[in-house]
Order: sequence, then C-alpha cells, then structure tokens
Amino acid sequence: MNATASLLADTICRTVELGVTITDAAVADEFTHLFCSPVTLDPVCADCGTEGRLRDHIERKVTDLPIVGHPTRLHVRVPRFTCDNTECATRIFQQRMPDLAEPRAKTTRRCSRWILQRLAIDRTSVAAVAKALGLGWDLVNDLAVSETRAMVYDQPGHFDGVRVLGVDEHKWKHVRGDGSSSFVTVLVDLTPVVDGTGPSRLLDMIPGRSAKVLTEWLNARDQVFRDRVKVVTMDGFAGYHSAAAKAVPAARTVMDPFHVVHLAAAKLTVCRQRIQQATTGHRGRTGDPLYGIRRTLRTRAELLTDKQKVRLFKAFTANDAHAAVEVTYSVYQRLIAAYEASGRREGKIAMYKLLKSIRAGVPKELPELAQLGRSLWKRRREILAYFDVGASNGPVEAINGRLEHLRGIALGFRNLKHYILRSLIHSGQLRDRINAL
Repeated sequence: MNATASLLADTICRTVELGVTITDAAVADEFTHLFCSPVTLDPVCADCGTEGRLRDHIERKVTDLPIVGHPTRLHVRVPRFTCDNTECATRIFQQRMPDLAEPRAKTTRRCSRWILQRLAIDRTSVAAVAKALGLGWDLVNDLAVSETRAMVYDQPGHFDGVRVLGVDEHKWKHVRGDGSSSFVTVLVDLTPVVDGTGPSRLLDMIPGRSAKVLTEWLNARDQVFRDRVKVVTMDGFAGYHSAAAKAVPAARTVMDPFHVVHLAAAKLTVCRQRIQQATTGHRGRTGDPLYGIRRTLRTRAELLTDKQKVRLFKAFTANDAHAAVEVTYSVYQRLIAAYEASGRREGKIAMYKLLKSIRAGVPKELPELAQLGRSLWKRRREILAYFDVGASNGPVEAINGRLEHLRGIALGFRNLKHYILRSLIHSGQLRDRINAL
C-alpha cells in the first residue's frame, strides 16, 4: 500500500490513535482484515532500559471497532528485540504497545469503550454488540462486566457526596424453585435530584430485601459515609425503616408520597369490594354502581370530568351502605390534596390534621379506614418529613422501570452478579467515565 493510500486508510479507520499504521487490507466473508505495523519503533527493554537489537516480528491479532457494519480484525506486525545486557534477566522482548490493547488482550482499548457505549447509551443488547464485533456473547459480556467493575467498585470516590439515599426493592427474576431470593435491595443516590444538579444515580444492588440486608450494607460503608447521609427515602416497608434508624440514626427517614397514596388507594379498593359484596351478594359485575366507578374512585378530583362526577354522585346515593365508600374516598382525596398543597408548610399542616382525624375513633363500620389511620399515624414522622426535605422515591421507581426494560432486552438474567453490573451500566450515570476510557 502506497503512502497516500495508507494515510487515507489511517484517517478513516483512526488507527493512528492506536499507535499503528495500515500497510495492507483484505476482506474475507464478513470480516475486514487490516494489516498494520507500529508507527514508531520502541526497542528499549522495560527491565533494564537498554536499547535492544531487532530479532524478528510476530503477528498480534486483535478485534477493533466495526467498519461500515462489518467486524474488523487488526493483524499487527509487532517487532521483537534481543536484550544484549548480560546483567538483565530478559533476553527477548517484544515492543510495548499500550495504546493498542492491554497485554494479552484480544480486543483494542477503544473496543471496550465502544461496547460500554452501545450497552449504556444506545441500550443495545449484548447479543447485538457481539454480532457487530464478530465475537462470542460470553467474551463481550465479560469485557463489559470487568470494565464496569473497574469504573464502579474499584473507584474510591464512588460513594462520595451521597447525602440523600433512596432505598427500594426490585424483583430481578421470575423463576421459582431455585432456592435463591428473587428480590434485591436497590440503593440510589438522590442528592443530585434534591440539589437540582442532575439525575439520580444507581449506587448498588444487594441480594435480598430485609432489615438485615440494608443494615449490613450501611455498616460496610465507612463512618464518613454514614455521617454524610442526612435523608433516607423508602416505601412503607418497616424493615428498611428499622435498618436506617439503626445504622444511620442521625438521618431522617422519609416515606415516599407515592406509597402513602397507594396504601390509601388499596384500602379504598378493599372498602368498595366489601360493600359491593355486602349489598349485591356477588363480586363486581357490569351494571353494578360501585363496580362502574372502580377506576374513577382512584382518580384525583381535579382530573375528573363532569360525566365522572355525576357517575360518582349516583353511585354514592344509590344505597345508604355506599356511604362507607364515600367517606373513605373523601379521605383518599384529602390525602392527595395535602401533597398537592401550594406550600410545604400548608401541606404538612393539612397532612397532620388528616392523620390525626383518622388515627382513632373511626366508626366500626369503616374498618379499612381505621386500619389506614393506625398505619399512617404509626409512620407519621416519615410521612411528614417529606414536607421538610422534599425528597421522594420517585427517581428510584424510575430506575426500577429502566431495570425492567434492561431485563426485557436481555430476555432475563440467570447470574445476579452480572445483572447488578449491567444495571450499573444502564443507571449508574457512568456515561462520562465510559467516554473517558
């Protein structure tokens, strides 16, 4: 290949950044083969620093980025030298090429970065990336796992700056009978969201969901980290609350508004079903007043249409027994209104008054509302803390949704360690670190 053609090929394929120049090329089946040689010679012995004498050349074959959609193989003609220093233990050594690839690696350095970019930014599956590179699924997955581990767990500052910690559970598999837990505990850094500086960041995922699991994870962090955490957001699971209270007692625990409203909505549904059964003697059927408003009941009052309001009124007045549903519905709407208050102080006052009004003295005809009142009053500190700190588990739920999408792309996972690391690729805010590889 002449000098002009070689320069053009190097420019298009950007091989100079690997420290090699293209001397020839060939196409075989789906593969593009590029034959290269080092741009400069480096005959210095790494052990003694003496300049060696050229002995011969060997060919090193590595996988590089695809060219116009076809897998690429670089055949690098690497020179070997003889060290003439009699005091040096090394007799024969080959030229070091740190820009090309790691020692004994089968892919170039930029190939690993490209793999992570496709997985993290383009949300591509491992199978699609492996096909583009002409490599096996296991090799591509191992490369992604090892690079992610180095970027996350091997970095000392991974947990720095975490002041607001989100905790939630996540179901990572739907297979029964293998004896392992189907759930993991998800830890998310919500500090950027509260500060308004960026999105949330997945910190870690640990097998199981219990107070013990979260306590052990928090205790495994250093005291500086635990002292820095000021807020822990979570759902209604009491185990996470007790773990946070034990491991980070100075931090305020916040019960997420979504789960508070969801708990009230669940009690409203149970109340409707009970009254439905008591008044009709059967489960909901088409034409039953309460069955017809089952979805309307859970809609925020401000979003109701005039037609829906009329349907609610007719259902509530169709039978005196429906008054229990109407009362529970009003509490549900007041709960939502407290979270939608114009100011945090007004919302906190409204929420406290509501919790106090249903904590005791609820008529026996409203067992669902009484149970709701006892549950919410027991967790009133975490519920009211939301109005002081403004942090919620909403971003954590968003990450959970992205992880569900990830599992769908992969058609499920069998290895939890790989799933955790792949989850960090997708939701660990690693884009800047990946681009800097």
